[in-house]
Amino acid sequence: MSTRSAPPSAGYGIRFARPAESGAVAALLARAFADDPVMAWMVPAAERERRITRYFRLAQRQQRPRAGAVRVAATGEGRLLAAALWSGPGRWKPSPLQDLAALPRYAAVFGLRGMPRAGEVQNAMHEVHPRTPHWYLPSVGTDRGLQGRGVGSALLRQQLADCDRLGQPAYLESSAPANVPFYERLGFRVTGEIRLPGGGPTLWPMWRDPHR
Repeated sequence: MSTRSAPPSAGYGIRFARPAESGAVAALLARAFADDPVMAWMVPAAERERRITRYFRLAQRQQRPRAGAVRVAATGEGRLLAAALWSGPGRWKPSPLQDLAALPRYAAVFGLRGMPRAGEVQNAMHEVHPRTPHWYLPSVGTDRGLQGRGVGSALLRQQLADCDRLGQPAYLESSAPANVPFYERLGFRVTGEIRLPGGGPTLWPMWRDPHR
């Protein structure tokens, strides 16, 4: 068994990611999203994992200045097991200037074929994104071989406990139907469907009211 897929032997904790871990976080999320239907639709098969790694480096660059930032589940030895990107209320959408500055980097990630599709995904998600202030979870992933061990749910429960304490809702889009029950167990409910054009995959927007 590889050390990457082996279960953590010394336990783990939940904390904010350190700036020096941005590469490791991006690589972990790229592995977790390698078979994601929406990523597969946007990113060409050639060098997909490398391209998705670059995507998550960019996502973190925009995420870190926001409340919530990047949280990880990590062992005491520093091994990352799972990662989540969070945006606090009113902070989920990059400014037009940020989008423009990042455009060349995103074009390098998605390529000529994938860039129009990436734009369609963003537009479709923005169109139905709730206006009510909330915490937004654009991406969460557990490393290969560790899914189903409770690491991802433990990572999310810490932020959701903060949402409950503050009386604030949370929102996400699930890109895989198999993940919907996982989020439902955490208190999210499906609010509709986002059908991507041109025969693209479906996303499920999910909302969670704070628990008292």
